[in-house]
Amino acid sequence: MLIFFRTLRITALCLVLAAVNAVAPAPALAQPDRADSPGGLDRAALQRALDAIPEAGAPGTYAAVRAGRSEWGGAAGIADLSNARPTRPDLRHRVGSITKTFVSTTLLQLVDEGRLRLDDPVGRWLPQHVPGEVGQQVTVRMLLNHTSGIGNYTDALLNSLEAIEQVRTATYAPAQLVEIGLGLPRTGAPGESFAYSNTNYILAGLIIEKVTGNDPTAEVTRRIIRPLKLTDTYFPGADPRIRGRHAGAYFAPLGVRNFAEYNMTWAWTAGELVATMDDLNTFYRALLGGRLLSAATLNEMLTVVPFDPEAPETGGYGLGIYQMATPCGSLWGHDGGVVGQITFSLHSRDASRQASFGLNISHYQLFTPEAHPIDVAWVEFLLTAHCPQDAVAATGAATPLPTPGIDSVAVRTR
Repeated sequence: MLIFFRTLRITALCLVLAAVNAVAPAPALAQPDRADSPGGLDRAALQRALDAIPEAGAPGTYAAVRAGRSEWGGAAGIADLSNARPTRPDLRHRVGSITKTFVSTTLLQLVDEGRLRLDDPVGRWLPQHVPGEVGQQVTVRMLLNHTSGIGNYTDALLNSLEAIEQVRTATYAPAQLVEIGLGLPRTGAPGESFAYSNTNYILAGLIIEKVTGNDPTAEVTRRIIRPLKLTDTYFPGADPRIRGRHAGAYFAPLGVRNFAEYNMTWAWTAGELVATMDDLNTFYRALLGGRLLSAATLNEMLTVVPFDPEAPETGGYGLGIYQMATPCGSLWGHDGGVVGQITFSLHSRDASRQASFGLNISHYQLFTPEAHPIDVAWVEFLLTAHCPQDAVAATGAATPLPTPGIDSVAVRTR
């Protein structure tokens, strides 16, 4: 059996929604309670939907939902299996590849300032890291929308259960991660098609460093985290701990072992960030509301390449953010998966409706050929947060909900 670390894979969740309809009358999409009608939040339905996630097998989950000025925070299940400590809505959490939206926004601010261009060849800024033909053909834009064709270093770095343990205590320099990625087979010609690669965002971090002369994580902090007062959001660097209140991190193939302490230098500007669900909502509302980028640059960010060229209607990837179709319209945001923790942060285009939620378990899908009950449950929660009953009735609750898959370990037998 070969176990390897995969990144963002395109999966149509038709199977998940089919399972929802098969095992339950319908997702929890009731009309808002009378008291909550002005804000469009049915808090009781949201809590019921969130409770269903640990009932489906996750240890715990926590979420933040907004509709206009109305806000709701919820939690369900167990935060730490060693002491049965319950979850709470304000737990800090490793948000994985959601880091990419922060990093892309920072780089796009530099574009707004005229300090680089999206169509600059990467080799102009990083000739020592990406020399030769690849450096001349791959542009900054191709890094941000994953059309560079550069291999994904995590496919090689986290390619076994043994590697999951080894990487936990190792410290990596960005140049090491780039070298691994560039040593892998190309996924396609530059600009040809979408192929998710964490290497792209390590290179994006190095470009920020080259242009500004500052550590890119410090630049993200200075430009985004501090101005938005995201007090629970930070880059941990080589510190393996999650500071403050947080849940455990359970990697399903290895049982109840807690991976909350993990050296995240292997992810750096591709996935190192720690945040709360409420901080994520604040960030995406500022971004989609036009507070962080010019209108023209935000439009560039939201111009997507399709995940699947044969089904472009299902969604696509922009510059550090993706778009996905739902029964009640498109959502924008990102997901993240690290060892033991999963996050989704998805928002309407105007950020009037927002939902971010985290799970303290990962890779539970490994040995399940069909939709896992946890996935069925979080889809129900997502629809409860975003879709009023009349919108679902108009489009049909069984409309396919395609989404990129989280970073995950997949299994092949041979």
